[in-house]
Amino acid sequence: MTKIALLTGLAVTVAACGGEKNAAKGESTSVAVSTPAPAAGATHDVNMVLEGTSYKFVPADLSIKVGDKVVFHNVSGGPHNVSFWPDSIPAGGKEVLEPQMPDEIGPLQGALLVDPNASVTLSFANAPAGVYKIYCTPHLAMKMTGTITVTQ
Repeated sequence: MTKIALLTGLAVTVAACGGEKNAAKGESTSVAVSTPAPAAGATHDVNMVLEGTSYKFVPADLSIKVGDKVVFHNVSGGPHNVSFWPDSIPAGGKEVLEPQMPDEIGPLQGALLVDPNASVTLSFANAPAGVYKIYCTPHLAMKMTGTITVTQ
């Protein structure tokens, strides 16, 4: 008798967890509970170009929010790369950026984009707010510099 009561209680518990039967159709239904996914950040494009005799990032100064992505495009005048001055980015920024730069040519200096229309995407998810100063290693002497300002 104890075993029957235990099995009956277990059956009721399983039925309650698994949904309820639609008596008219003999179908089981269940209620799904979902948690909304975190909102994806925006994606911003920055072109790396040679215009006349000027090498530049377009736009040179960009404001984004934590969680946004920046796609750098090699448009003209390459090769180009995206580099950060380690002493000019907010504390903790290096830990966010460096893992995204596996072929870096130096500390926080991204790989060269040689092919036209090549691109590199950097995510600022979990990046500390602040100003990130960027430059293109091959064109630093030509003042190809810019800033990415990350806000909450």
